[in-house]
Amino acid sequence: MELPSTKPYLLRAIWEWCCDNGYTPYIAVQVDGRTRVPREFVRDGQIVLNVGPDATHKLKLGNEWVEFQARFGGVARELSVPVDRVSAIYARENGAGMAFDVDEVAAVADQPTAAGPADETAGEHQSPRPEGGSPKLQRIK
Repeated sequence: MELPSTKPYLLRAIWEWCCDNGYTPYIAVQVDGRTRVPREFVRDGQIVLNVGPDATHKLKLGNEWVEFQARFGGVARELSVPVDRVSAIYARENGAGMAFDVDEVAAVADQPTAAGPADETAGEHQSPRPEGGSPKLQRIK
């Protein structure tokens, strides 16, 4: 019997750690056909999303799905991300977080040219990289 994944529990723990310490939690997602995100913000099959309390509404970090509402260019959108497509969660301000392996067998969806994370403020996008440069992530298999 295969053990259940620890990934959703680690996502919730890092999210809570970010929020408790005043950091902005971001998730990096490898987009596939099951991933419901604004396709115009997908770049090279990936999207980075601000999942902080100020940028999301009705956030649910479940065992199978990350679901929430967010504004893109002032328009509220419903997002659904399979947990198995999340490649990282980290604090925007310092890059501390965790990276995960994502099975590349799944088909990657369309790859439009625009990119940017979800943001509560209409028309504004924050950098998907922490202010100090690259995220400082620990890889989990």
